[in-house]
Amino acid sequence: MRNEKINAGIGQLQNGLRVAWRRVPGSAVDYCGLVVRAGSRDDGEEAYGLAHFVEHTIFKGTQRRSSWHIINRMERVGGELNAYTTKEETVVYTAAPTGNLSRAMDLLADLIENSRFPQSELDKEREVVADEINSYLDTPSEAVYDDFEELIFAGTPLAHNILGNLKALATFDSEMCQRYLHRWYRADNMTFFYCGPASEAKVMAMAERYFSTLSGGADSHKVWCKADLTQQIPFDKKKEIGSHQAHTVLGAIIGGMYAEDRHAVALLTNILGGPGMNSLLNLELREKRGLVYSVEASTGLYTDCGLFTVYYGCDPDDVGLCDEIVRKQVADLARTPLSSRVLAAAKKQYLGQLAVASDNRESLAISTGRAANYYHNLLSPSQVAERINRLTAEDICAAAATIENLSKLTLE
Repeated sequence: MRNEKINAGIGQLQNGLRVAWRRVPGSAVDYCGLVVRAGSRDDGEEAYGLAHFVEHTIFKGTQRRSSWHIINRMERVGGELNAYTTKEETVVYTAAPTGNLSRAMDLLADLIENSRFPQSELDKEREVVADEINSYLDTPSEAVYDDFEELIFAGTPLAHNILGNLKALATFDSEMCQRYLHRWYRADNMTFFYCGPASEAKVMAMAERYFSTLSGGADSHKVWCKADLTQQIPFDKKKEIGSHQAHTVLGAIIGGMYAEDRHAVALLTNILGGPGMNSLLNLELREKRGLVYSVEASTGLYTDCGLFTVYYGCDPDDVGLCDEIVRKQVADLARTPLSSRVLAAAKKQYLGQLAVASDNRESLAISTGRAANYYHNLLSPSQVAERINRLTAEDICAAAATIENLSKLTLE
């Protein structure tokens, strides 16, 4: 599948590995990597944090390379090797000056196919991850999101945080990591992505060279969430942590990445609390009243459900007032259609932000892989704009109505 408008496309190897490429003539950098359809929701009840731990330790030695050789392989040419884990995916990727694509793909294939997880290296990295867990817990503005998700996703594997906990971390060994790698890091469960000056023919030929020996498998990605999550009774909870500032998250379960209203929800979220200083909640809570230092709205979309959230940090005495203002803004958007002028301005701002974000080549490369991984399609900017511009004021009202029953958690 090829999209001529953006000089990009998606192919597939015989072993099932999807290959997404986006050609950027004149680029001085090759970006490439693998999106693995496995994240913290695939940890298993007794192994919270395993996906994240494997992501950390996949760099600690293969049958061909020591950890020292792995970390220096891209660094020596001025490039880098990186990875991250989310609830549903793990991404391992590189960026390097053009001319080093073969080096990068050879390294990625080696990591995926031949990682050994030496126990001595696991023990050292265990301490690093433990420090990461502890430091994260010391940051209430971040920890409140995890605490909120534990409540709203209770009873599903989406509830536990990506880092896991110290108890489970202590049990991880080489055999567990190997099992996890072999189960999920399969050709048919991954997408290779590339962004740079190389042609489609070159990318596909090199993908065949380095990844054709990757094995597939019979396991399929499970759908974990309960169908009745959208019927959840909203909660309002407070947790005392001895902080001088209150950190609050309000949120609601929404449709996932395939929901018909996902574009309306995205635009609504941007109107309410996007990065612009003119977002409704920033104007109401900070600019007009000086109640908060920061406020933001965001969404996380998964394959079977999603989560809309609003975060604000304020004086503990102001939590109630801020809560009323947030709920009123949502209710107003659900009941009063935006004027054509306001809606047009909101669309223009949102599409402009997307254009600016796409200028970050690393993010563009990863988004190319994710789009191919989940949607099997790559859209041009004009195609994205068409979908956003089709939205009506009634669509925004309907999207706002889906998030009116907001749950709330405050750490203070």
